[in-house]
Amino acid sequence: MVTKRLFAPTHSKRFLFFFLFDFGIIVFSLYFSFFIRFEFDIPIEYKLIFLKSVGAFVVVKLMVFAYFRIYKVTWRYVGLHDMLNIIRALIVSELILMVLILVSLPFLHASYILTFLPFDFYVSGFPRSIFLLDGLISFFLFCGLRISKRIFFEIVQRKNTTTRGKRTIIIGAGNTGEMIVRDMSRHPSCDYYPVGFLDDDRTKIGMYMRGLKVYGTVGELCAVIIKYKIEAVIIAIPSLNHRILREIYSLVKELKVGTIKIVPRIYDFHKPDINIKCLEDISIEDLLGRQAISVDYKALEIFLKNKVVLVTGAGGSIGSEIVSQVCSFQPEKVILFDIDETELHSMKLRLEKMFPDLFYSQWAGSGKQESGNEKQVEGRWVRWRDSLTQDKAIFITGDIRDEDAVYEVFRKFNPHIVFHAAAYKHVPMMENNPKEAVKVNMFGTYNVAKASVQYNADKFILISSDKAVKPTSIMGATKRMAEYIGMAFDNGITSFMSVRFGNVLGSRGSVLPTFLDQLKHGGPLTVTHKDMKRYFMTIPEAVSLVLQASVIGNRNEVLVLDMGEPLKIVNLAEELIRIHGMQPYQDVDIEFVGLRPGEKLFEELLTAEEGTNASKHEKIFIAKNGEGYSRYEVEQILSEFRRLLKGMQMEDYGKIRELLKKYVKHYAGYNREEKVSMVVSGNLL
Repeated sequence: MVTKRLFAPTHSKRFLFFFLFDFGIIVFSLYFSFFIRFEFDIPIEYKLIFLKSVGAFVVVKLMVFAYFRIYKVTWRYVGLHDMLNIIRALIVSELILMVLILVSLPFLHASYILTFLPFDFYVSGFPRSIFLLDGLISFFLFCGLRISKRIFFEIVQRKNTTTRGKRTIIIGAGNTGEMIVRDMSRHPSCDYYPVGFLDDDRTKIGMYMRGLKVYGTVGELCAVIIKYKIEAVIIAIPSLNHRILREIYSLVKELKVGTIKIVPRIYDFHKPDINIKCLEDISIEDLLGRQAISVDYKALEIFLKNKVVLVTGAGGSIGSEIVSQVCSFQPEKVILFDIDETELHSMKLRLEKMFPDLFYSQWAGSGKQESGNEKQVEGRWVRWRDSLTQDKAIFITGDIRDEDAVYEVFRKFNPHIVFHAAAYKHVPMMENNPKEAVKVNMFGTYNVAKASVQYNADKFILISSDKAVKPTSIMGATKRMAEYIGMAFDNGITSFMSVRFGNVLGSRGSVLPTFLDQLKHGGPLTVTHKDMKRYFMTIPEAVSLVLQASVIGNRNEVLVLDMGEPLKIVNLAEELIRIHGMQPYQDVDIEFVGLRPGEKLFEELLTAEEGTNASKHEKIFIAKNGEGYSRYEVEQILSEFRRLLKGMQMEDYGKIRELLKKYVKHYAGYNREEKVSMVVSGNLL
């Protein structure tokens, strides 16, 4: 136990170790420089010069090394940046020594303090070539000492553990692939033993990276797996298209390779390193909807850094992803506002793991008792810290329909940017509950928009829906009204904009989780109509485009995300069955159950109703919004809805549809019987 504590690594022990070794290196380097300079036979007079000057070399170099923080380098992970820092420190120290030793400075050398030093700064007859020789020798010795541990772990120990871990091929010989191999070499006892790379960049084929060969293109994966007896495949291309990913996945599974991993989408922009612990299993969403999305991270950093960001509906599928991505750009605070305290708790646990820097310790050392907020822990007084003011991530339970709760949040935190994601989104459910859809999607939006203007928020971004285009449902019509409300509140100080996008894979209550649950129970998978089409994108990709749209969008604009090509729901169901190793209609059946209330067969995402203009981003378009209401008109419309809802009974819900028809362009508000009739005749397509 005593021995273990004695050799346990600490900052002070590491500093002492390097300090003593550096002392020896400085003395040896200077002596060896004289040794080389005089061809291995140092004259007696120059031995005296060495003795006079060695103290100056030790003092100056150690002080300069301390100034350049060389002693704070992590020995195990020393890198190129640390080597460059050592070079800078050596250049500075040699220049200082040249001035002190070669130039006579009477005011310095006559100093009272220097008379007590056991060496001289100014040394007559000192050979100038010694500085160059000493600098070169010192560099190799200093760097050799500091890189020795890394060499041991990544080269020596790795050679002794070649039989450990699964034989692994890495797809992608870029920065991401290099980081993965680097981390594997740091942990030779990990589950993977890298064999080589595959990459479609033909200039890399045959080249070596970290001692591993790039064997060929991704198309040669099958041959490489068989030839090198591959047991694991790691895909190190974060932006890989889902079609290519699905081909790789199918091939790997067909060849009975037991492990296939993929790198995660990187949220922490300032800590982009990827390690083997971050590797994820390929999800169904990746195989069905992953797209190549380019994002201007610098513009997002400027937009979000040191800003207070409020996200309503922060516990939902979209809201939680907005929070996760916003947190990677160093905001001053992120306010998570949601009615569901369970989802907020889950988000807190998730963020504490992903971004620990956002949270302060709840108890902080104070050293003494000052008030009733202290307690003693192990004989030391600690003070309770208020997480509501100290933490950068704030969790607030509340309802956007509650005007007082909304205003309290704005008054306390005064957010610069508001992402309004709170809404009722399920189309059939809102057909049966139109009163609640109006309360949340319209009046809730009104409360948040009004507070944003009153407290001078810079930007308000409404998360809208493709169902707001030519709406045939209560949900779509109320979301279209939410867009009108936002546009009406734009005053030039607070800019309002809306972002429309289609279905996201994997969100709560969406088609994919429903299919997976049905598949788990043996089927059948239920599809509403054989011709139904939807646009799909994974949640992280959709939110990345939402953030990008927030940067490039201007006041009163409705931005539309290009979700790619629409996909038939029946094809999605068939593909899902095949991914699970079964055949559709043979192993698992697919049933067509008919349209649900409020649904339509095809979502006009790119606004056939209005048309679009291009923006600065290839996947973001600007809807041509020629209509809207003034703030006064919005107030009057909401007053009319308020009077209608007061004391309304379920049997009167048809009046809500009639009033929405009055103010929402293109909203027909068909009931179920009318819609079935129109589907049969083809008029709803």
